[in-house]
Amino acid sequence: MPQLDFTLPHWAYWLGLILFPIVAATLAKRPKPKERKYSTVLGYFILITGGILGLHRLYLKSMIGLLYIPVFIVILFANSQGQDARSVTSDMSNLVRQAERTLDREGGRVTSAEAELPGMRQKLAEAETGSIAERRAQRDVRRAEQRIEQGRERMAAAEADLETGRPAAEEAQANLEFWQNIAKYAFWLILAGVAIDVFLLPGLVRKANANLPPEPELSEAEIKLKALEEAERKDDASYVSSGWTGWIDRLSLFCGEFVAYWAVIAVIVYYFEVMSRYVFGSPTNWAHEAMYLMFGMQYLIAGSYAMLTESHVRVDIFYAPLSKRRKAIVDLLTSVFFFIFAGTLLVTSWIFAFDAIAVPSGNSLISDWARGEIGFTEVITSWNLAQWTDPNIRWGEISFNEWEVPLWPMKMVMIIGGLLLVLQGVSKFAQDLRALVGRA
Repeated sequence: MPQLDFTLPHWAYWLGLILFPIVAATLAKRPKPKERKYSTVLGYFILITGGILGLHRLYLKSMIGLLYIPVFIVILFANSQGQDARSVTSDMSNLVRQAERTLDREGGRVTSAEAELPGMRQKLAEAETGSIAERRAQRDVRRAEQRIEQGRERMAAAEADLETGRPAAEEAQANLEFWQNIAKYAFWLILAGVAIDVFLLPGLVRKANANLPPEPELSEAEIKLKALEEAERKDDASYVSSGWTGWIDRLSLFCGEFVAYWAVIAVIVYYFEVMSRYVFGSPTNWAHEAMYLMFGMQYLIAGSYAMLTESHVRVDIFYAPLSKRRKAIVDLLTSVFFFIFAGTLLVTSWIFAFDAIAVPSGNSLISDWARGEIGFTEVITSWNLAQWTDPNIRWGEISFNEWEVPLWPMKMVMIIGGLLLVLQGVSKFAQDLRALVGRA
């Protein structure tokens, strides 16, 4: 199987978090077709993300897509068998290496002891009976004999290991190559099918659309039920207030919608991770951390949206039955706790972010400025393209794994999230005042 040694560049990660939601939101807001049809764009998207599973064919209701699945299962099975063979190969190779080292080490020791043993016995025979010299000679002879005996036992065990280990290692290596070839040929077979479908897909979409059955007419009861469901469905735009607080609500609404599309990125990235790990045997060193950071930022930015749409968890036993004016009074009284929390979050995030930037890591002007070693003017005058492109330059704190992604952008998002939360709190406070004054 070919290996995937791809590591996502840092700039591509941060740029993707900005551009992908914008593109996704644009596509989602385009006018929906009046008639239900298959989409060529969606077909190609499925081909890219799930082509080796034949999902693009299944999307178009083509039964040929079922042929991809057994071939893909063959790849998974071959990789599983290959991993077992690789483990056996590694174990047997280690056994052979240890046996060879044992033979080399013990062979020298036994040879040396055998050469020295006659002289030791001669000294023992010449030593005076009962003397210290005799006891020392007896000890030397005994140790030499033990060394020879133990060495020969170890050499015999090592030779036995070689007799079993070498054939087992060769057999496991042959099995490994066999299953690797099976997985490789099955993969190339799927890849050939995907390559062919790249050119056939527009025609397949046209054929699928031509074979679409007419949409069934809804009964009167179904029409009423659908209308009732649409009436009960509350649109997010209904939470936007009037007046000057409306722009704050719309900003929170946009931020919530923006980060919602980040979840789609997670699906694509984890799909890539699963495929690269179990199909290509090349697990990534960046996918999990990338999504870990993304979800952390998503949680922070979506806070204002959750507050706008009243999605935060709260106890409604006493609050829900209250009138609008009494709810406003309760919200105004408890807002002090909110602003303590939100203000602390904003200030602490600011400290965290600039502490992260100030960590000395590489030749970064930004980090030097954040530590107060250079002035802002010097940063501007000394700035060059290398500050963006040189891989040896890091802006402050980086992650602990080998991907080494800078963490300051995430911590800057903490500031944005805290600021959005404070702004939404101001909007809610103003709306509660309106409700209180308007009913006074």
